Formats: sequence, C-alpha cells, structure tokens
Amino acid sequence: YSLLGNSETSFNTYVQRVTLKKLLNLANVHLFKLNKRYSLYMSPEIVAKNDLEFSMIDHYHSNQVRPIDTACGGEEFLISLALALGLADLTSKNISIDSLFIDEGFGTLDPDALESAMYTLETLQAGGKLIGVISHVENLKERIPTQIQVTKKGNGVSTVAIVNRE
Repeated sequence: YSLLGNSETSFNTYVQRVTLKKLLNLANVHLFKLNKRYSLYMSPEIVAKNDLEFSMIDHYHSNQVRPIDTACGGEEFLISLALALGLADLTSKNISIDSLFIDEGFGTLDPDALESAMYTLETLQAGGKLIGVISHVENLKERIPTQIQVTKKGNGVSTVAIVNRE
C-alpha cells in the first residue's frame, strides 16, 4: 500500500517509472558512446505531477544535475538520439527494428559531436540496420555513400537523383 499509494493512477505511475528507468539505462549506454559528458537521471523520489520527469547529469561540471529543458540544440539532439536508440533496444526483445530515420538535427552539433554521432550511426549500419538521414550539413553528406538528392528547380518543381559515392 505504501509503495503503490492509494490513488487510481499510482500503480500505472509505478509501472511507467520502472519502464522509464529501464529506457534511461539503455539510453545512457548509447549516450556514453556519443558523448561521455552527459547521462540521464531519474530521481528515486516521486514528486507529485513530476513523477515521470528525468534530468541530465553534466559530468564535466561536478556531476551537476540539470533539467532536461536546459539542454542546448546539440545536447538535445544527442539525448534524443540516445533515447531513440534506447527505445529500439527496449522493444527489440519483442520486435525487430531494422531501420532508423533521422530528420535534421546534425546542424546543431559541433565537429566532435558530429563525428561521434556519425560513428554511432555507421556502427549501427555495419550491424545490419538501415539508417536514413535527412540533412543539409555538407560534412555529413560527404560521409554518406548512397544518397537520394532532391534539388529544387522552382515553381514547386524538384528533381530527384540517386547518387552512389562508393
């Protein structure tokens, strides 16, 4: 009774927190590979109306715990990517997820973070995953061997070309 509480949603919240904790642990494995500076953290204390919130730990600033909404664009992208990969790991026990599509976000990364993200995606691809990336970042385009390039011609008309740089 003390663990689950006495409200109608207490058990649901408990189960959601257990699942979220597993997701954060899986995401942290990927986040560590992307950038050792951050990890995701969920307080063991349950705070009313914030019982499913989590934070980020900045290991380069004395393990300071920060609200997730203070992350800058590059940090947000890395955290989102880590969470997506963690979610794929979490569900892969029941469902095979063989593809990952990322729409933009790379432009917010500094060169080191971009390299780390690309290395992670290339590792996933080498492991048999289909990785689709939508981006305008030139450095990124140079690293992707097979591309579908869309070029705007004007008046609502575009051309599509498949480019293989291998």
